Amino acid sequence: MAVPHYMASGMGGIRSAGDLVARMQFSKNMKIKDAKEYVAKKLGISTLEIADEHVMRELREELKIGVVTGVPGAPRGIAAKMNIEKILNTKINSCEKFRKMTRL
Repeated sequence: MAVPHYMASGMGGIRSAGDLVARMQFSKNMKIKDAKEYVAKKLGISTLEIADEHVMRELREELKIGVVTGVPGAPRGIAAKMNIEKILNTKINSCEKFRKMTRL
């Protein structure tokens, strides 16, 4: 239970920017420092702020890139991923597959 909890909280997950940093590490083969700097620059915040849950909660709602708890009318799932894809200027496989399936 410790590992799933760790991955779902803090910099490990969606409560801050851990999911975005990890995505850049894997998709662009970046070191963690470089990935944090890249994400912070794209979001228009400092590298310290990407680990702040309160700053990121507001920013995630504003940018429509998903939050832990559901917000009525806010994008989730594939819609949030498509917004992440635009903001980070990267390709996400599930978004590509969705586009092919829906012919968008």
